[in-house]
Amino acid sequence: MCGFLAAGSSEFAPKAFADALTKLNDRGPDMTRTISMDDKVFGFNRLAIMDLSERGMQPFVSDDCILVCNGEIYNYYALEKNLAPEYEFVSNSDCEVLIPLYKKYGLDTMCKMLDAEFAFVLYDQTTKRVVAARDPVGIRPMFYGYTKGEHKMSFASTAKALMDLCDEIYPFPPGYYYDGEKFVCYHDATMVQKMRTDDFATAASTLREKLVEAVRKRLNSDAPVGYLLSGGLDSSLVCSIATKLLGKPIRTFAIGMDRNPIDLKYAREVADYLGTDHTEFIMTREDVLNALHEVIYQLETWDITTIRASIGMYLLCKKIHENTDLKVILTGECSDELFGYKYTDFAPNAEEFQKESLKRVHELYMYDVLRADRCISSNSLEGRVPFADLDFVEYALSTDPELKMNHYHKGKYLLRQAFAGQGYLPDDIIMREKAAFSDAVGHSLVDDLKDYAETLYTDEDVANAKEKYPYCTPFTKESLLYRDIFEEYFPGKAKWIKDFWMPNKEWENCDVDDPSARVLKNYGASGE
Repeated sequence: MCGFLAAGSSEFAPKAFADALTKLNDRGPDMTRTISMDDKVFGFNRLAIMDLSERGMQPFVSDDCILVCNGEIYNYYALEKNLAPEYEFVSNSDCEVLIPLYKKYGLDTMCKMLDAEFAFVLYDQTTKRVVAARDPVGIRPMFYGYTKGEHKMSFASTAKALMDLCDEIYPFPPGYYYDGEKFVCYHDATMVQKMRTDDFATAASTLREKLVEAVRKRLNSDAPVGYLLSGGLDSSLVCSIATKLLGKPIRTFAIGMDRNPIDLKYAREVADYLGTDHTEFIMTREDVLNALHEVIYQLETWDITTIRASIGMYLLCKKIHENTDLKVILTGECSDELFGYKYTDFAPNAEEFQKESLKRVHELYMYDVLRADRCISSNSLEGRVPFADLDFVEYALSTDPELKMNHYHKGKYLLRQAFAGQGYLPDDIIMREKAAFSDAVGHSLVDDLKDYAETLYTDEDVANAKEKYPYCTPFTKESLLYRDIFEEYFPGKAKWIKDFWMPNKEWENCDVDDPSARVLKNYGASGE
């Protein structure tokens, strides 16, 4: 990952800007640079992934433009070839294509040409405009705000970098660009233009081909690559595909609680089958509680399930950063939104299943994608998410939702069958549901968090929470704990998050008061 700060005004003292940029150091510890053009100030903290030399360092300055980008442009070879006759490249950085692409095609066409995970800001000295854009799924983060003095638009990779510079701060919407005057949606990943009528076998084989290609393009890196492996279906598929594509052992990592670490058992089974260079880490109740404040600070959220699921992931990535030379991590996020959670087993019909899937993909940037980015990047690593590949997402969303519903007493049956009998993993692993991970890393982590909240709050505190926090009022002691910590770091900014991530309460058996799959009636069917 990298981190950038682009201020539309030079009203700040250099030290104030530098201090704000420092809040992004974890995202880019390798190099730091600040460049001004006219009254605009662009700062960049680099995590070197492509072209590790200084030639790949940003901000890029060319053709009267200055640009910062946190991203991976997966089709940059094709774009570079397109631009080569007219532009002389000085680095092998994939992001160098962006300025010449903008100059040749303009902002709208440029954004639609990118097969990428990205957030960028560009100042065009000719037009005197600052423009910005974010990828359609929101894999790479970006916030915008208005400076306290001149009320000029400014941008940063995370909200915390804008806190001392701007009064108003908002998430930059995925799939939009800002053209200097207004926000424009250039690609809504959930806007399915045409539903497909492929039969089950065709849909399964097509999904397999597209996921394999999604992993393939994410293996390109000049820095070493590792893999998070929970032992669940999604991360196991990513690891198995990478192993098959590379034809050599990959490095996998798993974490579990010191009590009944069933997660580690499942991950080890997959690692042993694939022959990976596998590393396990153990965490304790003390580790979990000690990390809580830092995790919420890095996440910039108060959502219950996001925080629960982040603690193990954050601690795992911290261990990877401290004990290895890895810089790139592949993960299995973004599969549930496409193929279903435990609660979507209760979807009353295909129409409702599809609506729920579209809603979840549309909100990914506030929940699972946010979790993956912050846990990985705050430990100076870059996350890549094959299941969020645009081509894969668009095909999955346009597939007949009837095929994705749980008619088979097995969640994600279509995805499982896409890889069953194909030599990636044994069928007993592919068909195994892994409910234990619904609470992040086993059950005891969440139980520890709930027990801790019980020591700090009373029932009266929860009853009075609506007066303290009228927006998305905490409704349990645990959620009140998270909100209090969030407000400590980001007072009055709760609206960055739309709501608590919860099952669809309008469906039968889903009107629950906890986001954990453990509270659902169908939980036991998954196995423990």
